Amino acid sequence: MTQPIGIFDSGYGGLTIMREIVNALPQYDYVYLGDNARTPYGTRSFETVYQYTLQCVRHLFEQGCQLVVLACNTASAKALRNIQQLDLPTLAPGPNGPSRRVLGVIRPTTEVIGRYSQTGQVGILATRGTVLSESYVVEIEKFFPGMGVFQEACPMWVPLVENDEFDKPGADYFVKQHIDRLLAQSPNIDTLLLACTHYPLLLPKIKQYTPPHVTILSQGEIVARSLADYLKRHPDLATRCSQSGERRFLTTDSAADFSRQATIFWGDTVTARQVVL
Repeated sequence: MTQPIGIFDSGYGGLTIMREIVNALPQYDYVYLGDNARTPYGTRSFETVYQYTLQCVRHLFEQGCQLVVLACNTASAKALRNIQQLDLPTLAPGPNGPSRRVLGVIRPTTEVIGRYSQTGQVGILATRGTVLSESYVVEIEKFFPGMGVFQEACPMWVPLVENDEFDKPGADYFVKQHIDRLLAQSPNIDTLLLACTHYPLLLPKIKQYTPPHVTILSQGEIVARSLADYLKRHPDLATRCSQSGERRFLTTDSAADFSRQATIFWGDTVTARQVVL
């Protein structure tokens, strides 16, 4: 049985993270699981997101995954800590702590975001659930104390992407509206983080309405570099992840619908299989 690296998201957006991870580490096997039947997570309670995410992590462990990346900001914000602290010791017991690992996308980003800002003021564009969790505010303070963090929830951005409207004229109003609101919070914001895996598809329009002196960061490359470093620092885990370049795609909803829609995010043809959790 293969022992792939698992990539989890509530829907399609995590494919933008997986694409960058595969580009950086093409030798490994990967299995992607999208919980499309229960998306979106951004509007759900902490407890619900935690339970849904835990079910998906369990399923990926059953697929042989030794390492699972929560390529979903909402799941990383609302579920990761509980899973790491409460569930992993039981799900994957080992002589020196859990034998398997679950990682998120928030920490790798917050570890480096301060390096991009000259003014010490950054803006976060995210779903309402991620904004309300305050996860970015808390984590950035750990690594860059005193940094100004300003947040803006963009509830229309995910629907625009998932309904294939991200590059249509109708998206301009909502993109400009939220960027203007965020930048109005402080004139010194010089770095914007796209803290949702769907948002890279809106990048051309985001750039259009963002002043040229403001740096825009997507998470994919940052997370991919962080994972590569993590595997170097944990060679025992890296050797347990199989390496035959296999990619599999799973969804909790229609496989045909997923395969069709996922192509937008993955950039290539996808053939998915439906699973029941």
